Amino acid sequence: MNDLQTLRAALTPEEPTQDVADRSRHRLQNHMLTGRRKRTGRVAVGAGLVAVAAAAAVVVATLPGTPAQAPTPAPQAAAPVAVTGQEVLLAAATVAAKAPASTGTYWHVKIAESETYEYWTKADGHVWFRGAKSGHRVVPLAMPTPFRLGGAEVTMDRIQALPAEPAALRDWIANLVAHSDIRTSAGPLTADQRKQAVLEGLVSLVSTLPAPPAVRAASFRAIAAYPGVRAVGAVPGGQGLQVPGPGGSALLVVDPATGRVNQTSMYVTADGAVAQAAEGTTFEIGSGWTDNLPN
Repeated sequence: MNDLQTLRAALTPEEPTQDVADRSRHRLQNHMLTGRRKRTGRVAVGAGLVAVAAAAAVVVATLPGTPAQAPTPAPQAAAPVAVTGQEVLLAAATVAAKAPASTGTYWHVKIAESETYEYWTKADGHVWFRGAKSGHRVVPLAMPTPFRLGGAEVTMDRIQALPAEPAALRDWIANLVAHSDIRTSAGPLTADQRKQAVLEGLVSLVSTLPAPPAVRAASFRAIAAYPGVRAVGAVPGGQGLQVPGPGGSALLVVDPATGRVNQTSMYVTADGAVAQAAEGTTFEIGSGWTDNLPN
């Protein structure tokens, strides 16, 4: 029995038994006879009729099958519970932490907006690409391409060995960014840009990088600790979340049931730049291990 059934059972009286109904009927009959023997005159008879009417009302109310005089109103539907952005991220972290560790020959990333791009990366950095520029054929890139964490270069082996505790992971990425040669067209990153790069690195770990389950979980928890994370409600693909992003905020679509990011309005590209979706749109994103390249 669930909580709603338990509550309904406590509030709804049981139907009276036949024995209870019979005893009530006999009491009413005896009361009527006694009233006739002892009471005379208009006033006494009137009082007796009032008592009889009251007693009859009690018996009628207890007889089986008698319609209720005041039906119990149907239970009100529970108001929807608001879910915070932190709760969505922490739920995703719990699921991600329990996911089985996996590996493969290639780390596959697929990104779609107006066009679709796919990359297959081996542990040694060699990459195969498919998209409009390759005529939608899978072609090898001429040079190995490193992974990017917050814009800084990082190897697959280093990603696999990242700290699995949120604060330590955030500090590790901050140190990597601070000691890298990341630049913008205006020069070296400012302090605010370095902080933003750390958050972008955490987003990459839950979307496009081959992070093991414990590191993905730590990344979700680290993102949840940022001020400004806000839930925008259910959207296709999961729960929409606003997080601090370039120029204000970025949108992540997280499915807490699978612990995956299915859409994002920004991601770090293979050359360390930040790609941003057009206003009001997102990139659909998927990633995972595979042992085979498509034909």
